[in-house]
Amino acid sequence: MTEPEPLLRSVLFVPAANGRALEKSRTLAADAVIFDLEDSAAEAEKHEARERLRAHLLERPPGGALRVVRINPLDTREGTEDLLMARAAKVDAVLLPKVETPRRLSEADDALAEMDAPPALRLWAMVETPKGVRHAADIAETRLRHRLGALVVGPNDLVAAADLQLSPGRPELLPWLGPVLVAGKAAGVPVLDGVWSDLGDTAGFEAECRQARRFGFAGKTLIHPAQIAAAEAAFSPDAEEIARAERLVAAFADPAHAGRGVIRHEGRMVERLHLHAAEHLLARAARIRERTHP
Repeated sequence: MTEPEPLLRSVLFVPAANGRALEKSRTLAADAVIFDLEDSAAEAEKHEARERLRAHLLERPPGGALRVVRINPLDTREGTEDLLMARAAKVDAVLLPKVETPRRLSEADDALAEMDAPPALRLWAMVETPKGVRHAADIAETRLRHRLGALVVGPNDLVAAADLQLSPGRPELLPWLGPVLVAGKAAGVPVLDGVWSDLGDTAGFEAECRQARRFGFAGKTLIHPAQIAAAEAAFSPDAEEIARAERLVAAFADPAHAGRGVIRHEGRMVERLHLHAAEHLLARAARIRERTHP
């Protein structure tokens, strides 16, 4: 039986170096939380941040939001210690920074195998450099061998590396996002859009969430709890979408249409691929309801 794709509408970064933020994360209703040991922790803070996070994870039982740890690069001592801690804490996934080739995933997969990590422990890959975008397809195709659970776009790093100057709607970034989305879709790996940094521009954030859903992203990474509700709304089917999907499914179920591959429905011709899309949307809506009202 195929494992259902996890809900990843809202994926909140939480700095492990910030004890107050860690404590607050216990009460948040995001689909996933990424506890960050990399960018948000200065070199002098990394050991203390890891130990603080270890205690937090061991005190917090699994369940609710997926628990993900972004580690430091595995070719550093800090990265190795981070991975050992994450494995011992039984997190749901480990996020690898700046993945540029499948080799990074292979190294992490080998290390987890040596730790006798369960198959359920996933690896997520940050794609945040031009080289990572170039090799996105190779990275995504390692899904079955290397536990790959998600690709996470890092647009701020891409903008800096490519010397981009973004305008509203970020059209300059689309050539960089496209290859990662295509790679994820082809391999069946969820792709997460990057963060929105301007906390004062709520309307801009909501518009970018809606755009990201139209592009096919599974969800959005966030930097503040106040962004959770808007992200989840944007990446959830609304009442009109659900009703439209229910009507299409009912139309194909009508005995008058038995065995037909194409039918006329609400003024247009629809095929079974539209039926499958409607069924997928309704299944996703049901899972969201279960999460909201367990």
